[in-house]
Amino acid sequence: MNYTTLKFYCNAGLIPNVKRDKNNHRIFDDHDVAWIKSLSCLKNCEMSIEEMKNYLELCLDGEKTIPQRKIMLDKKQQQLQEKIKNLQDAVAYIDWKQNFYDEVLSGKIKYFSNLTKK
Repeated sequence: MNYTTLKFYCNAGLIPNVKRDKNNHRIFDDHDVAWIKSLSCLKNCEMSIEEMKNYLELCLDGEKTIPQRKIMLDKKQQQLQEKIKNLQDAVAYIDWKQNFYDEVLSGKIKYFSNLTKK
């Protein structure tokens, strides 16, 4: 994570209880670093800042909120699985189209297009 993102997350309240040194520089301990890595994962899961804040609040509320956190993560997982499927479909189309073009260029098949009537 770059410095700008880290600073943004701190200022947004996504990294609680950050300590500072005598020069007012942030000091991150092992727990902070582990949480920052979690934030990176949540961002990669396409959580919005608001969703991350909500997740953070639930985490800070302790073990009793695990069922709510599981629901949040399940929803994100379903969305990501749908996105993966869409990307796999897109890759399959490109593979098919590249193969079609290879066969046309090699003379194996005659070119046709759904865009023209020829």
